[in-house]
Amino acid sequence: MQYNYKYRLDPPEALKEELLHHVDTCRQLYNHVLCLLNDADEIPARYEVQGRLPDLKTWWDDLGDVHSKVLQMVVKRVYENLSTLKAQKENGRAVGMLKWKSPREYRSLTYNQSGFKLKNTSGRPVLWLSKIGEIPIHLHRDIPKNATIKQVTVKQEPTGEWYATFGIDVDKETPEKPETPEKVVGIDVGILKYAHGTDGYAIESPDFSDERERLERAQRELSRKEHGSNNWEKQRKTVAQRHADLKRKRRDFLHKLSNYYAREYDLVAVEDLDAAGLVELPGNSRNRAGASWGTFLRMLEYKCEREGTHFVAVDPKDTTKECASCGVKTDKPLWVREHSCPACGFEADRDANAAWNIRSRGLKEVGVVHSDSTPVETALPVDTFVSAKRVVETGSPTLTERTAQAVSD
Repeated sequence: MQYNYKYRLDPPEALKEELLHHVDTCRQLYNHVLCLLNDADEIPARYEVQGRLPDLKTWWDDLGDVHSKVLQMVVKRVYENLSTLKAQKENGRAVGMLKWKSPREYRSLTYNQSGFKLKNTSGRPVLWLSKIGEIPIHLHRDIPKNATIKQVTVKQEPTGEWYATFGIDVDKETPEKPETPEKVVGIDVGILKYAHGTDGYAIESPDFSDERERLERAQRELSRKEHGSNNWEKQRKTVAQRHADLKRKRRDFLHKLSNYYAREYDLVAVEDLDAAGLVELPGNSRNRAGASWGTFLRMLEYKCEREGTHFVAVDPKDTTKECASCGVKTDKPLWVREHSCPACGFEADRDANAAWNIRSRGLKEVGVVHSDSTPVETALPVDTFVSAKRVVETGSPTLTERTAQAVSD
């Protein structure tokens, strides 16, 4: 199985300058390759362009300062970006052309297969990079002993900090998914309640108002500085740090919530949402972007694969309109938060009704007829609300209850 492990680097000033030189050389090569492809009548194969790198070194002296594998990964990066652009165009999106990268847009370099090594120098772990040297690294968690490091990406964040991301292969068999899942949950994601599950728990959205206020205050301070001055640069790093704090707290919440669902259930059913398309819709786009539904679903998918849990993304059409009990469709404006079926009389929270429909469609996708009670029999008058803070503190919204029950038993 493949994983990414991210660690903070602590390069001295001399190595920072060397890293920046390597990154900028890669940026210039990226722009050079992009220019060649734009001028070509027919785009050549990637390996053909990589084969031209030795000839480039004969007149481009800076290329000789960079490890050969790093240069090959730059060419690969151009082609991957072109493939992404082509895929978006095929999906009907209005896309333009790839643009040249400015220094602030290109911040990383990648070693693939060779040119790097983790060492222990004088009792302190260091990352050795070919043609750069040894960089102190903070290994806050161990890399699995049965893992093989395939590549390392070194990146400077907007805050000025350097990080290394290891792409590793773990020699571990993926658990087999149960043929007949017993513990099944359907999840409807939203803004007011981030996740509403058929297990009776509604996870509230995390409150980042304090973090956003600090970010906005820092941005206002930045706008008052003279662009390019020392004070402007100092404040720019403060703004970048505020962005990083907000991103880190959001991802921490998403990691813990997705980890909980992947470990607790045999099958997790969700809506197959076009998260990027939803953000582009008019009205409330900031909250939809901040919800990071796409990130949550990607995390949930790979963690379900890791834990041997069925992950099923179902068609989201009419999950809110259909009655989870009888299937009759009822139109509801967004401000109506309760579902009340005129045909069978089933009443439930709007999101809870949608979660039950998602669960039913997920079971059909894997061809399972489940013997659980119907939503009419299991629906609670008031769902159990779990604050986002509790998810972050415990890593599981039901951890406290289960621990208390175990002690009492």
